[in-house]
Amino acid sequence: MLLFSSKKELIAHLATLKNTSTAVGLVPTMGALHKGHLSLIKKAISETKVVVISVFVNPTQFDNQDDLKNYPNTLDTDLETLKTVSEELIVFAPSVTELYSGNISSKEYDFDGLDTTMEGKFRSDHFLGVATVVEKLFSIVKPTKAYFGEKDFQQLLIIKKLVEKTNMPIKIIGCPIVREPHGLAMSSRNERLPKDLRDKASFIYETLLAAKEIFGTKSASNVMDWVINKFDKQPEFDLEYIKITDQDTLKPVKRKQKNTKYRAFIAVYANGVRLIDNIALN
Repeated sequence: MLLFSSKKELIAHLATLKNTSTAVGLVPTMGALHKGHLSLIKKAISETKVVVISVFVNPTQFDNQDDLKNYPNTLDTDLETLKTVSEELIVFAPSVTELYSGNISSKEYDFDGLDTTMEGKFRSDHFLGVATVVEKLFSIVKPTKAYFGEKDFQQLLIIKKLVEKTNMPIKIIGCPIVREPHGLAMSSRNERLPKDLRDKASFIYETLLAAKEIFGTKSASNVMDWVINKFDKQPEFDLEYIKITDQDTLKPVKRKQKNTKYRAFIAVYANGVRLIDNIALN
């Protein structure tokens, strides 16, 4: 396994491996790797010849500086974890100065409204930061395919829109949510939860599953009201939002239509830790 911290050195090495038919996979991460990340990496290994894993905590996507400071920096542990998957991986772990070339700021993008709801509404300029760093990684690695988890489903749609808007020849692959045994969507943030609360957080997924059942016979507004009522009775969890939208446009559902896919999105605080999840409803 090779580790690079320099853009120039990584680009030079990839040039020795690639030709016009070489499939290159990229899995962008912020480290603190867990089974969810590993599922993306295994998917990349199965579909591409060269696999690059980026490990970079991106400062421009954090609207809360305390959240940035508290984000775990576990590169040594991450490298050992990656070795259990494959010794052939290429890891890119640049410094902030290296990746941003001294200009630590986000670009402006137009995502056709995908970024103005849910995470975009509650986390100021979050997606501008995400798109900025992902575009930088794409320009360095020039992957054939890039892999993202569906836990961050809104982010997945925005990355697809980024590729569309910039005409980059990259296929974006969305991979299913990986869950802990009790159902909580895997996230590096889960490590910050006390064990008893981490177990109780299965309530989030259980509520989403129940909402999916109710959605078969009730309106979207009725389902969202039901979810809000359920969380009102759970003092350990602070519901930030529950939204039911068109899966492709993220526009709110006014009246269910045939041949339209819908998805429920949720954000919850537990002991100060922000957890997100989502589920396909049909």
